[in-house]
Amino acid sequence: MSSSGEEWKPGLGSRVAAVKILSAVLDKKTSLDGMMDAENGNPAYRALTVADRSLVRAIVNTALRHLPRIEAALGMLLDGPLPQGARSLHHVFVVGATQMLYLDVPDHSAVDLAVEQAHRDPRNKRFVKLVNAVLRRLGREKESVLQAISGIPVLPEWFYARLATVYGETAAKRMAEAQLIPSSIDITVKSDPERWAKTLNGTVMPNGSVRLASFEGAVSALEGFDEGEWWVQDFSASMPVRLMGDLTGKRVADLCAAPGGKTAQLILSGAAVTALDQSGNRLKRLRDNLKRLKLEAETVESNMLKFHPDDLFDAVLLDAPCSSTGTLRKHPDVCWTKDERDIAKLAALQEQMLRHAITLVKPGGIVVFSNCSLDPSEGEEMVAKVLKSEPTLKRVPVSSAAFPGLEAAIDANGDLRTTPDMFGGVDGFYAVTLRRT
Repeated sequence: MSSSGEEWKPGLGSRVAAVKILSAVLDKKTSLDGMMDAENGNPAYRALTVADRSLVRAIVNTALRHLPRIEAALGMLLDGPLPQGARSLHHVFVVGATQMLYLDVPDHSAVDLAVEQAHRDPRNKRFVKLVNAVLRRLGREKESVLQAISGIPVLPEWFYARLATVYGETAAKRMAEAQLIPSSIDITVKSDPERWAKTLNGTVMPNGSVRLASFEGAVSALEGFDEGEWWVQDFSASMPVRLMGDLTGKRVADLCAAPGGKTAQLILSGAAVTALDQSGNRLKRLRDNLKRLKLEAETVESNMLKFHPDDLFDAVLLDAPCSSTGTLRKHPDVCWTKDERDIAKLAALQEQMLRHAITLVKPGGIVVFSNCSLDPSEGEEMVAKVLKSEPTLKRVPVSSAAFPGLEAAIDANGDLRTTPDMFGGVDGFYAVTLRRT
């Protein structure tokens, strides 16, 4: 029902929420996860039923994944650009076109609800006939439109250009298309991946992760979850700890530890772990996760840049905050809410964090730096800068022989570099092992 008390057509509330959320992401650079939080998210979203929330997620995620193509399709059908200040109308068009081009929603329903939405918005009421005409034409010409837009890269121009410059045009196209593939659920198991793959109808990946087949229901309902036998962790995110080898008897700090997947790996590798996070809420989540997994670590609420322990560590893991451009399969809003300036700021922060992390390990100790960015300014280039100015720091190349089946993810320097098009779809990740001499 509208604020005026007027009855709404079934399904209109979900389309209204989708437009509001799309506007927040594209115009205000707001995090999609925040907008769709069940407790603190967008009010229009929180007011919906579970089923309608699911539809909103499908519409918004699909719109963001295909946005350049959707906007190109609308551009083909409109006689000219929309008037200045008509962003709300633009989002109504995008939400309608998304359903018609990429979702299993009847065309007549998508058109009818878009027209109704425009009619109820004072800003858009005068464009009702335009909305009706353009979306009806899209329904008639759908096949030819889809063919015409199929070659357009599904990423913002600035981001696609960066990928093409770094990785080459062919690889950039593969990465762009890979983010359209539904994200798989990978888990890290305490032991015996083959048994758990069989139990959960999954597949053992080359790094020992188990990739689950599609299933209905909650992950937490699967066998072994309550017993703490495994946890959800993307294939790529599990790799930085695997680079550290056997840590039996070693003191290790996990400097940006929450939600705790890597902390759990470090414990299982034999380490005595100190897990840091500057957020008390995130640290509570980490403790809860470790409790379920029946694992123990010392936890410290601290900004890692202000962390000065009495005793140095044998090893440190720094999985640093980054632009998260490697996680577009799960978070398609990332490349629409961040830009080159954000990447530059984050790269500067990562350099500061890495330089401090080095001071926390004993001579002979190792630092593993990692993040989920595809941009080398947050990875390879930043690390090269630190290595050049830190004579006591040496790279420890990853041996491809130690990771059979993962050769494609090990670069010429012996660093780990995954991209979303690898291994059937994974997060883009960078990791390097450094030794303090």
